[in-house]
Amino acid sequence: MSRIGKQTVIIPTGTEAKLSGTTLSVKGPKGATSRDFPGAVTLHMSGNEITFTPNKQGDRTVNALWGTYASHVKNMVKGVNEKYVKKLILEGVGFKSEVSGQLLNLALGFSHPVKIKIPEGITVTADKNNITVTGVDKELVGSFTASIRALKKPEPYKGKGFRYEDEVIRRKQGKKAA
Repeated sequence: MSRIGKQTVIIPTGTEAKLSGTTLSVKGPKGATSRDFPGAVTLHMSGNEITFTPNKQGDRTVNALWGTYASHVKNMVKGVNEKYVKKLILEGVGFKSEVSGQLLNLALGFSHPVKIKIPEGITVTADKNNITVTGVDKELVGSFTASIRALKKPEPYKGKGFRYEDEVIRRKQGKKAA
């Protein structure tokens, strides 16, 4: 049994959700998103509540999807009411970041500049060496931020590279002079 799947998702005022077949569309003050929920779990809408029922009782994969679908719907409802925000800090001498149109231009100490296309539905701002990624879809914001961070992970000796705003980098001492 899924504890998360048993809970009902309440849609706040000012937000409208529409279920057509297996596709759920949620529209709110900050944006709109939709997702397809095929297979093992059925979604039911009544008034401003969404409930989830598994099609086959006792199956481990069905129970896992039951909770996963409930979490996805909660994230959709939360995202259209208050956008998800991830912040990256770029540390290092000569490292730069700027946004131009739908491209994020980075100078990371390589022999070439790194250009990343910003996906649709995400807003990226770069002031000095702070990059802020905002969007309605939690999964898209998180994966895009992780792909940026993977370009230059923080190293433990000087702390150069991308780190999340609330991330703490454990520093190492380095060589000692004899």
